[in-house]
Amino acid sequence: MAEAHPVGFQWVMEAKKRGAKVFHVDPRFTRTSALADTYLPIRAGTDIALLGGVVRYILDNELDFREYVLAYTNAANIVSEQFADTEDLDGLFSGYNPDTGSYDHASWQYEGQEGSARIRGTGKERDSASGLEHESHGEPVPTQAPRDETLQHPRCVYQILKRHFSRYTPEMVARVCGIPEEKFLELARAWTENSGRERTGALVYSVGWTQHSVGVQYIRTGSIIQTLLGNMGRPGGGILALRGHASIQGSTDIPTLFNLLPGYLPMPHHADHPTFDEWVDSIRRPGQKGFWGNSRAFATSLLKAYWGDAATPENDFCYGYMPRMTGDHGTYQQVLNMIDGRVKGYFLLGQNPAVGSAHGRAQRLGMANLDWLVVRDLFMIESATFWKNSPEIATGEIVPEECRTEVFFLPAASHVEKEGTFTQTQRLLQWREKAVDPPGDARSELWFFYHLGRVLREKLAVSTERRDRALLDLAWDYPTHGPHAEPSAEAVLKEINGYEVATGRLLNAFVEARDDGSTAVGCWIYSGVYADGVNQAARRRSRHEQDWVAAEWGWAWPANRRTLYNRASADPEGRPWSERKKYVWWDPDAGEWTGYDVPDFEKTKPPSYRPPEGASGPAGLAGDDAFVMQGDGKAWLYAPTGVLDGPLPAHYEPAESPMRNPLYGQQANPTRKIYEHPVNRMNPSPPEPHSEVFPYVFTVSRLTEHHTAGGMSRTVPRLAELQPEMFVEVSPELAGEVGLAHLGWAHLISGRAAIEARVLVTDRLTPLRVDGRIIHQVWLPYHFGSEGLVTGDSANDLFGITLDPNVLIQESKVGTCDVRPGRRPTGPALLDLVGDYQRRAGMTPDRKVPLVTTDAAGGDDAAGSTDERSPAAHQDGEPDA
Repeated sequence: MAEAHPVGFQWVMEAKKRGAKVFHVDPRFTRTSALADTYLPIRAGTDIALLGGVVRYILDNELDFREYVLAYTNAANIVSEQFADTEDLDGLFSGYNPDTGSYDHASWQYEGQEGSARIRGTGKERDSASGLEHESHGEPVPTQAPRDETLQHPRCVYQILKRHFSRYTPEMVARVCGIPEEKFLELARAWTENSGRERTGALVYSVGWTQHSVGVQYIRTGSIIQTLLGNMGRPGGGILALRGHASIQGSTDIPTLFNLLPGYLPMPHHADHPTFDEWVDSIRRPGQKGFWGNSRAFATSLLKAYWGDAATPENDFCYGYMPRMTGDHGTYQQVLNMIDGRVKGYFLLGQNPAVGSAHGRAQRLGMANLDWLVVRDLFMIESATFWKNSPEIATGEIVPEECRTEVFFLPAASHVEKEGTFTQTQRLLQWREKAVDPPGDARSELWFFYHLGRVLREKLAVSTERRDRALLDLAWDYPTHGPHAEPSAEAVLKEINGYEVATGRLLNAFVEARDDGSTAVGCWIYSGVYADGVNQAARRRSRHEQDWVAAEWGWAWPANRRTLYNRASADPEGRPWSERKKYVWWDPDAGEWTGYDVPDFEKTKPPSYRPPEGASGPAGLAGDDAFVMQGDGKAWLYAPTGVLDGPLPAHYEPAESPMRNPLYGQQANPTRKIYEHPVNRMNPSPPEPHSEVFPYVFTVSRLTEHHTAGGMSRTVPRLAELQPEMFVEVSPELAGEVGLAHLGWAHLISGRAAIEARVLVTDRLTPLRVDGRIIHQVWLPYHFGSEGLVTGDSANDLFGITLDPNVLIQESKVGTCDVRPGRRPTGPALLDLVGDYQRRAGMTPDRKVPLVTTDAAGGDDAAGSTDERSPAAHQDGEPDA
């Protein structure tokens, strides 16, 4: 955080001055480590083992915040007797289908509700990244589930948690992660001692935590800890995801994602949602508790914002114009489709896949097989010049004179050259004024897309084709200003906020959205950003002029609420858990919820409220159902559905690992998304043979002096001078083993590429003793490429493409490689070097990467059936029985 988010890290330092203890877990000793109280080195890709050890420590010592857990979680819910855990199936859960590499969720349900499971193991949910659709709302579950409030029933969630994490002992944490037992216990003690009725602790992770084949389950494990300890919905607690850009939060709220619409409404699927009613019902799920019960109003208002007068009740508000998902439309499927000649044109804005995406060679080969490519950026980035200045030119894989791609480079305006909002990691919208005019032909994204849409609509104005009506009927009227007809960003924000169609009155809150077409709302969670007709995001009232919550600095979605689920900051009766940590509470005299923040609850619903029989939506929430977006009003320690790779987190090795999974016979995530493509050969991992060909672990992260793929920083002289060259950090021990010289050259080889870097021999990387052997890790920055004032090979060239099944994000924080002294070869010799490694590692074109490695699934892994990893490895029966 100190390295990558230094402005935010100042507040960690403020907390430390006040007595907070700071622990830092990272494969490499960084600027954050230097300022932490305790640093824990970890083997990259093993975070679930560490966090699972903390869960075990909490449960074995009964350190959970019991009143909170009973009131606000599903700990007491009783799970079906059909459920089998990883403890029973050597690393698999019940319901696994090895043919599709996916789970049927029926056996994960609560007792008596097995028939309610929506996901039946087809793999379709993985291709559409359906796990991401539920980022802010729960999957469907019956509102009433059998419970044991004593938490003694052997199949209640609490007891299942205890059994599931029982093998995550301090010894196992040390064996898997390389973290000494005493360091682990210091962390576990501090975390639990700083949690409960009187105290709270925060978990902070950088967005790279998601970039693993089990990334969603990393965050799930952290959520389980914070929920058990009562740290959710309370001041000083929670989980903070540090974004890599100023508005990554904004680009998921109003998404640049293929499977979401604004406000986390899921994109329709052609097979599942042929009608408007079926689409809406898949979101609100009739009979469910919670505020997603109002989804029809959110969906109707969005379509009304898109198509205006053309959207009427009679035509289901132009639902027929909506795009439909047909499968995997993610960025990595797209680039493989480019290589295969199935994509003709591509727009690139705000990203540089030639450097910034996993498997850089595949990215460049894909872009070289397009008819046209539009790149909008501040500088000539590698994704605009790949056709003349990439490693594939030297190898002969791309011939500039023969490259078919016509590249259109359009200069873009920077953030200080345009007006608009950022939505940062706190969900806070902050308005920025334009400071200076953009130079030359540089234009904002708003200008580009508005005028592109205008020109296309003009060209199609006389069309009678039915296919063109969606474009022609768009509500595409925004006021413009200035010599270049720049659209008004405030007008766009007003549409996002929402308004009454008849009067134009701006809405004050999302509860004013209607399902009859009388309101238009571009993103329902942002309703209120223009409350009272005032741009609330532009507020900058000093913290010295308001209370500590600072509600008048910018505007946070939803409803300017600064802490989500803050009903949980009070006990079930509505009283603060402690005077010291009071945040929102029930005022019986006034008959309403009050406090420092906007209560995340219906303002006048008393704690004693119990819903009538059959109530659903917000009316179905009881007065102590604190997690108001969940289908049962509870925080889920155990996920009976919705998470595609298991109802509980389990440690799996990264897709590329030098060692066997010490916990289970199942080596890696059995539901991970693998692309079997000739360009995407994956390094072997145990129990496959030849994993020793790639003996070292590499990981990547960012430097303070550079920004992501380097397009904005390697062109700045002073930043380039501070970090002038691509380098690799290695431990003194590894340098001695390989023969590397400090400030000399090394090259790193994976099954996809070989890159070179200067050597920095440093104690910041510690060789780890893991499962009886020494594991060496090396670290690389991912900022370098072939353009700019300073250049170098791209670290992301080393990665292959393996994805988390829930959100289809790539595993790009851990891989395996070999390290050699000296510079890499160039030209055809580079291909020969990589080809030699592929041959020695058995990475033939017809090789299939094994998803299942356990005996329980019918595999042939002898080691998994004989060693101490799995005492239940010989259990009879198939895992999906």
